[in-house]
Amino acid sequence: MNIMSFLDERAVTTDLKAQQNKEEVIRELVELLVQAGSIKEKDGHKLVQILMKRESLGSTGIGQGVAIPHGKSDCVTKLVAAFGVSRAGVAFDSLDGESVTLFFLLVAPEDSAGPHLKALARISRLLKDKHFRDSLRAARDEKLLVRIIRDEDERRH
Repeated sequence: MNIMSFLDERAVTTDLKAQQNKEEVIRELVELLVQAGSIKEKDGHKLVQILMKRESLGSTGIGQGVAIPHGKSDCVTKLVAAFGVSRAGVAFDSLDGESVTLFFLLVAPEDSAGPHLKALARISRLLKDKHFRDSLRAARDEKLLVRIIRDEDERRH
């Protein structure tokens, strides 16, 4: 499963503005999905609530500056994702206590366990690579960010 099969190029940013907390970051990533047309604007608020409820069960900050907030919702019919880089870093209750700079937001349909879990595993596996993480953080624009993800996808298929 390639990340680019569910990550819309229009839902990517090298400059997340959120600096305060989880909800601010999640809201901004959900807004990227709205702008990309992956979810309807009217579903944005509900989706933020679903994702925050998931965070209350345990942080999706997996360490090494990475978080993968995720959830299931009836507002999508297929797996969708947004990706953002925070230059400042955000406190996200990560497992290692570090602030988070790389955010992959995943939203799956209510009834899809398989693709959701495969996507989480794929993202986690790729982001274990320090060189890949550093390349994402160093990208200065969205086109380069997408190219880095696409190249890594193909290289590690």
